Amino acid sequence: MEEGADKEVRYISLQQIEEEFSFERIYVPDDYAAIKINTPEVSRPGLALAGFYGIFDAERIQMIGNAEHRYLDGLDERTRDCKLRAFIDAHPVAVLFTTSLPVYPALIEEAQKVGVPIWRTGEKTSPIMAALIGSLNDHLAPRKSTHGGLVEVYGEGLLLLGDSGVGKSETAIELVKRGHRLIADDVVDIKRISDTQLIGVAPEIIRHYIELRGIGIVDVCRLFGMGAVKESQQIDLVINLEPWVEGKMYDRLGLDEQTVSILGVSVPTVTIPVKPGRNLSIILEVAAMNNRQKRMGYNTAEEFNKKLMKRMGIED
Repeated sequence: MEEGADKEVRYISLQQIEEEFSFERIYVPDDYAAIKINTPEVSRPGLALAGFYGIFDAERIQMIGNAEHRYLDGLDERTRDCKLRAFIDAHPVAVLFTTSLPVYPALIEEAQKVGVPIWRTGEKTSPIMAALIGSLNDHLAPRKSTHGGLVEVYGEGLLLLGDSGVGKSETAIELVKRGHRLIADDVVDIKRISDTQLIGVAPEIIRHYIELRGIGIVDVCRLFGMGAVKESQQIDLVINLEPWVEGKMYDRLGLDEQTVSILGVSVPTVTIPVKPGRNLSIILEVAAMNNRQKRMGYNTAEEFNKKLMKRMGIED
């Protein structure tokens, strides 16, 4: 089962990055405001400065820290200037000096010719690199919006899907009443932050609100307190709520695990039939705990099946 992905290629401007991290401008070209990137990767150009450009990615921000600077300081001025010119002539999208390191005049001169932005920061290399990659991953993450709800139950993020009127909002408010937390109702904005992780948030305009038919809009944060809401949550399990259909075969053992692909990430999914008399909030609590147990390495259905097969073998 495949949930459609956002095919739009996302970009972020260098100016936005500079403002977010308060980088010092050493040099920026005239078209600086128009320069954008679409990769969350950041590189340290040690090999490039040594003369190897076989795998150099000019689309990445290049970060020069103490190691690169000490290497360059150990060269004679003529050799260093030659290597710096070759580095800038490879057209990196931007160069960042960390720990307030001095910027070589030859680098600035060549950057002005080619039009390569140069920044500087007082932050240490590893922390700023981690922060920059995290920010770029967040800004550039593939994303989509889906009709549904998102709640945190026992630490598990449950994405509630189903047709309008099936009971998603009512189930969410009942879970909140039982001590769990609401992330989104009606619309969930989903973004992929890694090859295995999806994060869901609510659109800002409807954040912390639930629509209940017959009552109207409810502010969950004001009604139940700050402990009843959460800004974002990883999606661990997709719950499909559908009206009970007589004669339809529903999974009763749990041996056949189903998954759904959202933005290229495979997520476990279960279908819960809805009919009067079923306590959905308790069922979803059990689903959350069961999913967590599976991720910790224990599958009840498989263990039961092993015992059953063993018993059948004994009886034979």
